[in-house]
Amino acid sequence: MRGLRFALVLFLTLALVPLNGVSAQENVTVVATIEPIASIVQEAFPGINPVVIIPPGVDPHDYQLTAKQVELLSRASVIVTTGGHLPVEKRIAELEQEGTITGKALFVDDYMRYGFHYAKEYWYNGKDNPHGIWLDPYNAIAIAEATEKALIEADPINAAVYERDFEKFREKVLAIVGAYRALAPKNATAIIQMPSDEYALDWLGIKAIASIKPEEEVPAMGIDQLVPTAEKSSLIVYGSDSPEQLKKASLELARKSGKPVAEITVFWASGNYTDWLIKNTASILKALSTHPNQKKPEKSGNIAETYAFLALLTGIVLGTALGVILKK
Repeated sequence: MRGLRFALVLFLTLALVPLNGVSAQENVTVVATIEPIASIVQEAFPGINPVVIIPPGVDPHDYQLTAKQVELLSRASVIVTTGGHLPVEKRIAELEQEGTITGKALFVDDYMRYGFHYAKEYWYNGKDNPHGIWLDPYNAIAIAEATEKALIEADPINAAVYERDFEKFREKVLAIVGAYRALAPKNATAIIQMPSDEYALDWLGIKAIASIKPEEEVPAMGIDQLVPTAEKSSLIVYGSDSPEQLKKASLELARKSGKPVAEITVFWASGNYTDWLIKNTASILKALSTHPNQKKPEKSGNIAETYAFLALLTGIVLGTALGVILKK
């Protein structure tokens, strides 16, 4: 009888422990305000399938929560925001204060504990730039780490899984950062289309010195007015998902100033975060390599520098970064 009781207790104990700590994740509801933030969560924690609040193609500065989404948020275990500046995110903060939301809502203060930073809008009184923060890989890591801690709090039985998955994501992102920062030129500057574009450049050491549209509430600047500044910069950067009129303005500025242009994506609808990080960064560095004033390495120069230059021109950089990541 004693042996039977022991066997029964052992069976029940093992039955309560999820295999590899995966099964319990199905009961964790995670909500992200926009798709790029969801892509960070999804890639960092493969067992989590975040629900996105703001549909792709919709201006996030105009979107309002539906009654169904409020109900979803009330059931969420973790809510991951861009920091808190979007109208939807301000409403989420209000719902949390009212007690409608009982899960953990993550805002900028949560991210700052793990190295998150705001870039400065040098062209607009030097204020903090709240737009496009996820384009900076260090911010993406901070968002993922804050999410990891919130997931562990909501689902402690899977703590080891969340810790392991976050560490893999962090290493993957840092491998990409290391591969590309080694190729970024020093003291490069850029004219950007909108403030969000700054975060695709800032981590590379490229300073955005002007923006065609300085801020959301400020009208776009005239192209002729920007030409003298553009002529002193290294490149022009614009978003593939931006309004058509602003795209045309960016291309016209590049033509009039004679500077190379790089196309990036700020709001993507699907895909891994690191895939977009690689694509955006490769586009920027490729544009910089075509700068008419850039000096090419001489044959007698350092072999590593020569290889880096050639890799940049031929697109080998992308394959190199991917190779490093796959080995991880």
